[in-house]
Amino acid sequence: MLDRIRAAIPALPPAEQRVAKLVLADPRAFATLPVVELAERSHVSKPTVVRFCRSVGYDGLTDFKRKLAGTVNEGVPFVHRSVDEDDKSADIVVKVIDNAVSAFLKYRNDATTGAFERAIVALTDAGKNGKRIDFYGVGNSGIVAQDAQHKFFRLGVRATAVSDGHVQVMSATMLRPGDCAVIISNSGHSRDLLDAAEIARRKGATLVVITASASPLAQLTLSGNHILLAVDHPEDYDRYSPMVSRLLHLIVIDILTTAVALRLPGELRQMLQEIKKNLRAKRYARVD
Repeated sequence: MLDRIRAAIPALPPAEQRVAKLVLADPRAFATLPVVELAERSHVSKPTVVRFCRSVGYDGLTDFKRKLAGTVNEGVPFVHRSVDEDDKSADIVVKVIDNAVSAFLKYRNDATTGAFERAIVALTDAGKNGKRIDFYGVGNSGIVAQDAQHKFFRLGVRATAVSDGHVQVMSATMLRPGDCAVIISNSGHSRDLLDAAEIARRKGATLVVITASASPLAQLTLSGNHILLAVDHPEDYDRYSPMVSRLLHLIVIDILTTAVALRLPGELRQMLQEIKKNLRAKRYARVD
């Protein structure tokens, strides 16, 4: 709903644009305030507030506020706000969780299924043919790479996670056609990952890049059979430790793991079942 309003702003008259900006600034308050106060805060007349609601596709102010309030009450924020220093614990809980939920839903709507299909095919083919699947990441992305390796190696494929820049260069140098290098980066500007990706590309491996769509790392996928799984988000990674981006990257790994597991031959999928069976003895202490 807020995305629709944001996209409609350029086509609205100046007065209705002010109403739109008021909605975007604080949707929760807009859903509860009377029309008189909405008009005052927007510096417009009351009829202008109603016209704005109709311009963006609703029957009127009542219809607009009802649907806005219903969406807000689902707990999905419309404006990604950072945590403030004076926030109480309850505020932090709401903001952190709402930011994550909102980011997940936005990614669900924005994800390119064609790119996922190509990545799934490449990873499945590598697994079937005994080729290497290397996961590269540094810092927080290195943690995601380890999670990916943990998930994929249980499928019986040759999966490795590398987070050291020097080892990434050596690993990428040993890749061959048919191998896959999965590069994970929040910003897409890491020098280590750019070097490893360029080497892997020269060696004929398929790049599967999980990063921001406008980053230098993403540009490496524009030619050849390389694949970009774009993950864009409003998180300010220069100020805060990445949170939402890491969760989004983990979701991408879960999608890839699930899809590849379903496409692998039966004997490889049985490996995961046997691993789980052998782990049961580790999970429960025997009581005499």
